[in-house]
Amino acid sequence: MIKKPIPKKPPQHVPDTKEKLTLYVTLMVSTTLCISVLAMVIAFMLGLWAKEVDNAEIFKMISPAFSTLIGGMIGFLSGIKLMQNEDTKSNPPCKDK
Repeated sequence: MIKKPIPKKPPQHVPDTKEKLTLYVTLMVSTTLCISVLAMVIAFMLGLWAKEVDNAEIFKMISPAFSTLIGGMIGFLSGIKLMQNEDTKSNPPCKDK
């Protein structure tokens, strides 16, 4: 009986601490952004049907906060991504011989 060799798994990339931290921060910021946007959209929707609240006042109060929150979070995420790309360009990975 001929024994077949056991196929070896290709080596997997082990992320370093900086990559893990970047991933963790990115996930936390994305989660916070999603929760905040959902809360503001719910506030918009509740404000539209509330009879005692003027719709124009709701939009005046929430619109600047909505824009600031989304702009800040997207800027933060793009900054993280740009810094990650900058690190890979300045320190290219070593090739195995």
